Amino acid sequence: MNTPINKELIDGLIAKFGIQDFAKATIREVKQVAATAEKESGVEFIKMEMGIPGLPAAQVGVEAQVKALQEGIANLYPDIQGYPELKKQASRFVKAFINVDIAPEGCVPVCGSMQGTFASFLTCSQADKRKDTVLFIDPGFPVQKMQLQVQGVKYETFDVYDFRGDKLRPKLESYLEKGNICAIVYSNPKLRIIGELANQYDTIIMEDLAYFAMDFRQDLSKPFEAPYQPSVAHYTDNYILLISGSKAFSYAGERIGVTCISDKLFRRHYDDLSARYEGLPFGLVFSTRMLYALSSGTSHSAQYAMAAMLHAACDGEYNFRNEIKVYGDRAHKLKEIFLRHGFHIVYDKDQERPIADGFYFTIGYKNMTSGQLARELMYYGVSAICLITTGSHQEGLRVCTSFIEDHQYTQLDERMAIFEQNNQ
Repeated sequence: MNTPINKELIDGLIAKFGIQDFAKATIREVKQVAATAEKESGVEFIKMEMGIPGLPAAQVGVEAQVKALQEGIANLYPDIQGYPELKKQASRFVKAFINVDIAPEGCVPVCGSMQGTFASFLTCSQADKRKDTVLFIDPGFPVQKMQLQVQGVKYETFDVYDFRGDKLRPKLESYLEKGNICAIVYSNPKLRIIGELANQYDTIIMEDLAYFAMDFRQDLSKPFEAPYQPSVAHYTDNYILLISGSKAFSYAGERIGVTCISDKLFRRHYDDLSARYEGLPFGLVFSTRMLYALSSGTSHSAQYAMAAMLHAACDGEYNFRNEIKVYGDRAHKLKEIFLRHGFHIVYDKDQERPIADGFYFTIGYKNMTSGQLARELMYYGVSAICLITTGSHQEGLRVCTSFIEDHQYTQLDERMAIFEQNNQ
């Protein structure tokens, strides 16, 4: 069988790097095999495994951060609660694009959403001794489960694929009625059901808005105008919103985000937190204990960048969505190529509508398992990760659009034509 890259080279590298089951290979492992194979074969890889922004950082942020550094901000510790202007602009941003009111007090800067989830897991899992388990509605981000592994916190998980729409309620309730779920983490299932059950079972919802406003089926870019970014915050007060600078503003390198805790939750007193942390409410435990212990605050100059980006977005001076819309355009073109060559979209529906074109999408091929398909595509110079690593039980791959370059659409089309011919 003729393939663009020698099969023995790929198989040899997988063995060399000690990957026993390619279906469970991590992003870093897939990246390592692809990079080495590209170097040794001289064949360019179409890299779809890494979710790293592929666009320039927002200039308004860069200018504000440089100015702050030049004015000497680097020698000052940031306030553990955050730069006041950033807190103000984060509160405005949530109102402008989600249509939810959160006081600046509850908008706390973090070193990216990664630190936001880590500190949130710590706080949620200690709030009530009876509730010691986090529930993931998958597919999601593997690193969040690793964070819980590091903390020694238990978690449960189920794949939303078979529980979309109204089927979600009984499935979710089957976990919540046990009384041990402290928090729920998800990507984008049915928000009303989750919110209502969060109220009924007094569970905290952690909504990771990593891909803010990236539903390109509608224009979510106009501040203080509908349509707004969908959010569980419209259905419950038991929520933490994680807003990242990484994807929406392509500011991944500076590790900046904001964790927005609802007013009610921020001020809420839990008996177990009060006993452990001198009577402090949830929000102050999050900031003055968890964040302080983790990093003593968030990069001071990066907070100035984030404040400027949010301010410009809220004022309508900077349409961040226009800059990231390229991800949706890439997904549309890539899907068309894969579908034309016999692939199918695995997670194809968002409730009853076709899934949006965005940063990620999922593909499968006939009766191939995830591991078979991932390994096979490596022979064609295409790298992606298996859905099993995201918590999914479906056979297929997660494809990321961030690194795709214009000349690679033709490459992919040619290579998938050979793939289709070889796998008839």
